[in-house]
Amino acid sequence: MTPTQPTRLDAAHFDSKARQWDDNPVFRERGLKIAEAVRKAVPLHRQMNALDYGCGTGLLSFPLKDELGAILLADSSRGMLEVVAEKIAAQGVNNMTPVKLDLLSDPPPAQRFDLIATAMTLHHVPDTNHILRIFHDLLQPGGYLCIADLDREDGSFHGPEVDVHHGFDRAELGRRTEQAGFADMQFQTVFSITKERESGSRDYPVFLMTARRVGA
Repeated sequence: MTPTQPTRLDAAHFDSKARQWDDNPVFRERGLKIAEAVRKAVPLHRQMNALDYGCGTGLLSFPLKDELGAILLADSSRGMLEVVAEKIAAQGVNNMTPVKLDLLSDPPPAQRFDLIATAMTLHHVPDTNHILRIFHDLLQPGGYLCIADLDREDGSFHGPEVDVHHGFDRAELGRRTEQAGFADMQFQTVFSITKERESGSRDYPVFLMTARRVGA
């Protein structure tokens, strides 16, 4: 038998999950913990323009919305963005804008940002080096990059049928981020996801990496 080739989780997959996404308490808690870590690591203020890339239903940005200026919430899933738009309308938020965007295939936005944050998205992006360079180009000099994602794991988090990065080695990601033009990389563990496996429960740590764009 020919082994089944892993497949990527495309926008349609996340479209189908969008309506139930916020019902998961792990997702909600993870967003709050990452937001709190960003708050402690970055001097947020109301003049900061931010990009939340791979925003999902906005579980990272909504806790930070009152501490930032304009926030662009970008995702490739229309279903997720529909949920974001409904939450913005329901809460009367006036500084958040959802947009359908895949930075590996779509033109980048014209504006530049003081903060780019992304949570549990990087392991879904095929070309890590390319997206880091795009993030660098989208930031103002001195701007902050905040990436929350999985530590290196054995592929069991999503399972062998899913084609994603199996988390990231912190030192290697730090080197790649430096090569993209960033400095002051700092890592911390902010959350741990517990999943039940045949061999018992397994913890998957989630880190937050912060970095700053250097140079003009």
